[in-house]
Amino acid sequence: MPITLTDAQIKSYNENGYLVVENVLSGEKLAELRRETEAVIAGASAVTANDDVYDLEDSHTPSNPRVRRIKNPFEHFRYFEGLARDPDILTPLVSLLGPDIRFYGGKMNMKSAGYGAPVEWHQDWAFYPHTNDDVLATGILLDDCDESNGPLMVMPGTHKGPTYDHHHEGHFCGAMNPAMTSLDYSKAVPLTGKAGSMTIHHVRLVHGSAMNTSNRQRRLLLWEYAAADAWPLVGPKTPAAEYDSRIVLGRPPAQIRVREAPVRMPYPPAPHQGSIYENQKDTGRRFFDTFEDRQREAG
Repeated sequence: MPITLTDAQIKSYNENGYLVVENVLSGEKLAELRRETEAVIAGASAVTANDDVYDLEDSHTPSNPRVRRIKNPFEHFRYFEGLARDPDILTPLVSLLGPDIRFYGGKMNMKSAGYGAPVEWHQDWAFYPHTNDDVLATGILLDDCDESNGPLMVMPGTHKGPTYDHHHEGHFCGAMNPAMTSLDYSKAVPLTGKAGSMTIHHVRLVHGSAMNTSNRQRRLLLWEYAAADAWPLVGPKTPAAEYDSRIVLGRPPAQIRVREAPVRMPYPPAPHQGSIYENQKDTGRRFFDTFEDRQREAG
């Protein structure tokens, strides 16, 4: 049976902005997700540069495919479109978003053993603010995840605070400047767990992830969901005429709900358009080490 959140879990999410729910996918369902993912990754051998499906590590070659993100897999592969509507994923969200839920978007971030790229500190809200902040992201762990293979890391309670500046030299870069905040990053919490567990984090929660320094991969399927009456301020990812098709639970709203929340618009756009990895190339500052940094230090 799909998992329903307990009162304690709901309270923890409201206070801290995140949860880890165990055993959301298991057995054959988890095995099928892994098989479908491996088939998509194998297709990267025919790709030499980033495209609409693949975001590649800088060290990628066709003979040695290195994929750091599968973009919008629900748009390209029927299996993933169905998974975005899976009751095992949606049922725990009802207590957090209400009975009417819209699917906003998604991707799969992958950190290969020994070099998986980091993601700098950011808030998803900086990328896609809505008319209210009943918006979150789920993350299905395809692999066991501990502190060594690049887990998602979160700053508890920051979903109740400001929206930080994600710009550099006048352009949106998709990353905060850690030196310009009063946050104590030593208090970051790694969201670890067994394969099949699901992380949940609030759209305004500050989060990031370090490079994978282990000999094990870390694959994380991220689905973004919103209360159906939360309307994106930067424009929906699909035309308004297709809005109803993204309702994955319940029904479309009779009206849009507006609730005060601090908003910074992601404009002017990043010079490097694409995934967050491309956007963050122009940060001008980094918190996490990269594979290239380690190579330079060793060389």
